Amino acid sequence: MKSNPVKKLLQAGRTTIGCWLSLGDLTAARLLARMGFDWLTVDLEHSPIDWSQAAALFGAVADAGCVPLARVPAGEHFLIKRALDAGAWGIVVPMVDTVEQARRAIAAAKYPPTGNRSLGGTLHALNFSAAAADYYRDANREILVVLQTESPRGVANAEEIYALEGVDAIFIGPVDLRAQMRSPEGVEATDDEFIAMVHRVIEAGKKTGTPTGMHLMDSASVRRWVDAGMRFVALASDLKFMTDMAQQSLSAARGEAVGKTSGTY
Repeated sequence: MKSNPVKKLLQAGRTTIGCWLSLGDLTAARLLARMGFDWLTVDLEHSPIDWSQAAALFGAVADAGCVPLARVPAGEHFLIKRALDAGAWGIVVPMVDTVEQARRAIAAAKYPPTGNRSLGGTLHALNFSAAAADYYRDANREILVVLQTESPRGVANAEEIYALEGVDAIFIGPVDLRAQMRSPEGVEATDDEFIAMVHRVIEAGKKTGTPTGMHLMDSASVRRWVDAGMRFVALASDLKFMTDMAQQSLSAARGEAVGKTSGTY
């Protein structure tokens, strides 16, 4: 059975850089899986990707030697089970605000006696080049569990959540975190307030020995936050790369100024 290189890198304190798959396009996934990214995450939360598409994407990424992950729509047992049974090598669970939510997600990703994931399926073992029995025996060791911190409540509970057995990494969704920081009157958080909140996540990760990361839109932002201590970072997405390059090329062809890339911190 194949081992999960992203888990090994994170356990060794190394930086991993991945990308988001939002288009659900097999050709785009096959190409990006050969670009050198450590992992690719299929976004099942915000993209209209069905389970058949997801399974094909997981298989294509795994066959290319990259690690396929699934951002599930929610931390529910049946969603986590289905993503892993479809062949994902790990999960990214959104909106984890409490220890109980974290425990439920971890349990759903682990076979007994560690968790309560039920046994069945075919594609999970196939993507690890393993017999079913070998997969059932070793999956708990190889599956990556990433929890998302996306609210001040999640940050307040960070150390207790991050210290749980089975948490492999923490991932910030910066858009949701910033939105959740709005005051009751709807006033947006300042850049300084947001950046301070992100640093609280990084420090909680360092204190508990849990790698942290964030979704970022350009390479300069990736370098900035890696230098600040992040180890699990996403660079843009298939959709972002396509639209940015199309807009830049069209603007250049028309002799227009190219706008600044949005979504950086």
